[in-house]
Amino acid sequence: MQLENALSIVGPRPGMEWSTVLFSGPQATAPNGKQRTSSLESPIMLLTGHQSAIYTMKFNPAGTVIASGSHDKEIFLWHVHGECKNFMVLKGHKNAVLDLQWTTDGSQIISASPDKTVRAWDVESGKQIKKMAEHSSFVNSCCPSRRGPPLVVSGSDDGTAKLWDMRQRGAIQTYPDKYQITAVAFSDASDKIFTGGIDNDVKVWDLRRNEVTMTLQGHQDMITDMQLSPDGSYLLTNGMDCKLCVWDMRPYAPQNRCVKILEGHQHNFEKNLLKCSWSPDGSKVSAGSSDRMVYIWDTTSRRILYKLPGHTGSVNECVFHPSEPIIGSCSSDKQIYLGSLEPAFSFFDDHSVKRATPGCVTRRGLAPNLSGSIFVGNNNEQAMEHQWRVPLQLLR
Repeated sequence: MQLENALSIVGPRPGMEWSTVLFSGPQATAPNGKQRTSSLESPIMLLTGHQSAIYTMKFNPAGTVIASGSHDKEIFLWHVHGECKNFMVLKGHKNAVLDLQWTTDGSQIISASPDKTVRAWDVESGKQIKKMAEHSSFVNSCCPSRRGPPLVVSGSDDGTAKLWDMRQRGAIQTYPDKYQITAVAFSDASDKIFTGGIDNDVKVWDLRRNEVTMTLQGHQDMITDMQLSPDGSYLLTNGMDCKLCVWDMRPYAPQNRCVKILEGHQHNFEKNLLKCSWSPDGSKVSAGSSDRMVYIWDTTSRRILYKLPGHTGSVNECVFHPSEPIIGSCSSDKQIYLGSLEPAFSFFDDHSVKRATPGCVTRRGLAPNLSGSIFVGNNNEQAMEHQWRVPLQLLR
């Protein structure tokens, strides 16, 4: 490692751990004879190493790397396949990492922090390549443009959204609001930005006219995150009213643009900015929850497809892999789970749950099972109870 990189990148933290639960080998066949459809080394992977709550995580566009941001002020990069090893740590923020995003080409990471800065990182070298420090309070959210010039928008507790051109010094435009801004996003054409905050409203800003052209009302509490659908037609917002709203952002859409409301997940007194995400084909959405569950909905029926346990703290973000049936989740419990969304892998069907290697720390596996959800397994050979108790013999 070159000395000049030392301030921005270090190797994996000593004692960093990863684990696998169940079967090994990519594209393995389960004991029930059903073929797996993801290339995870095991249907459930547990990644540990952060020293504090993990607030955000994202797959890179190629689906080969995960970036995670934590209250420990660091950004970890992990391999998705194989043993999911941590291979890089980005250092520089002076406070927690609340949000991070990959640029469209996967070459850079944009991050936001309560240290009042937005930072850009080169993934290949691990170097911080830009520090944007014009906000006067916490920066809660950031988003790079999907196409066109290399633009970034950020939202802050100082009541402004700022637009940055990565080729220029300083913000090129500031969009003032009366209230703290907690979530931002770009339109698909990068000609508009969306902002949400503690006033419960979504505002649509026209970048040519530099003004609000539309206000979307429907949430009853502050907005914690927003994500544009893969095709750019719909905006997904998460609110502390325990609702996900789907907004039709197509031209000439009906006046009432809120076309779907999805419920089931929880927010609590912690007031974390819980995230939300779309599946690559737009057929599913997911959200974090304070009840320690990962929630996944079908966008057509609005039905909860999966309610996945495993975490022991608030689930702050859960994201879909860009090309495989894999869900990733991060939590205030300092852990990241990767799980294959394959109903074939039910712990009730597969009686070959492996015990952790002697001497390993306790591992819990989440079961992506349409019929229900359970905790299983630890190295004391005791079943962890959630909705059902797993017979002890399944762990032997």
